[in-house]
Amino acid sequence: MAQAGAKLTLDHKFIASELNQCAWALLENESRSPEENDEMLHVAHASLWHWLQAGSKVHHQRGLWLLGRVHVLLGKREAAMYYARQTMDLTEAHQEDMADFDHAYAFELLARATLLAGEDGEAAVLFERAARLGQLIHGEQNRKILFTDLKAIPYRETELSIRARSI
Repeated sequence: MAQAGAKLTLDHKFIASELNQCAWALLENESRSPEENDEMLHVAHASLWHWLQAGSKVHHQRGLWLLGRVHVLLGKREAAMYYARQTMDLTEAHQEDMADFDHAYAFELLARATLLAGEDGEAAVLFERAARLGQLIHGEQNRKILFTDLKAIPYRETELSIRARSI
């Protein structure tokens, strides 16, 4: 048993990675229960916290992105927009540290959050920016994953859905 006031030594990177994988497993499960939705949100927050203890700016950005994606999925407009903007701000502030797909995904998340907020026109602009950046992604697999995610964005019946199908 640890003494009162003793500091625990944790492997924050390991814990963050495990929690991230747990959040992704829940995110990809389309038949989540309300309890699993709560768990998904909690593990995404916990993953980000652990990345903030031991990760890089890239880990921080990706943790914010995951939280934004979870909030979009749960229909939480304000939180989704908050994390999307945080993701974009961090991506822009540390451009040189980010991978090419991090830039595209920052716009992908902002497009999702903007669409959730009911701003279809702005979402279309952001979606197109994500797609243009996606064309610049090195590595066919990473590019394919991004475009699969873009096609899966649940756009309303607008011109945006036509654009999504054509990519």
